[in-house]
Amino acid sequence: MVGDGAGATLAERIARYRGGVGDPRAMVGELRRAALLVPLDDDGGGMWTGHLGGVRWIFAFTGEESLARFARSRGNSQQAWEYAELLGARLLDEVVPGMGEPAGIAVDVADGDGAMLFPPVLGIVPEAAAVDRDPDAPGEVG
Repeated sequence: MVGDGAGATLAERIARYRGGVGDPRAMVGELRRAALLVPLDDDGGGMWTGHLGGVRWIFAFTGEESLARFARSRGNSQQAWEYAELLGARLLDEVVPGMGEPAGIAVDVADGDGAMLFPPVLGIVPEAAAVDRDPDAPGEVG
C-alpha cells in the first residue's frame, strides 16, 4: 500500500513520543525520510491546509488508512480523494518555505493521540522559514 513503508515507522515514533518515550530529533529525522500522503484540493491545484495559531498547517498522512480516517471526519468518506505522495524532507525544505507565511506539517490529524504537529521552528524547518530564527539573520520566507 502506498505510503505505508517509512510512514508506518513515523507513526510508531509519534506514538512512542506521545507515550513519553523517544527522541524528538529522531522523530524529525523519520519525518524527513517518510513518504507522506498530502491530500489535494478538489481542483487538484493545491494541498489541503488549515490555519491555527497563526500557522498554516499542511495536512499529511502516514498511510491511506489515516487519510481515510481524515476523510470520514470531514464527512467525505464516499468520494475519492486525490493526493500526492511527498517525502517529508521535500515538504520541510521546499514546500514550507514556499508558503510565504509561517507553515508547519500536521501529521495524521484525524488520529487523536496519533497526531503530531511539526511547527515552523529551528531544527524542523529551514532557518529562513523558522518563526524563532534571529530576526536580524538574512533570509526571507517565500
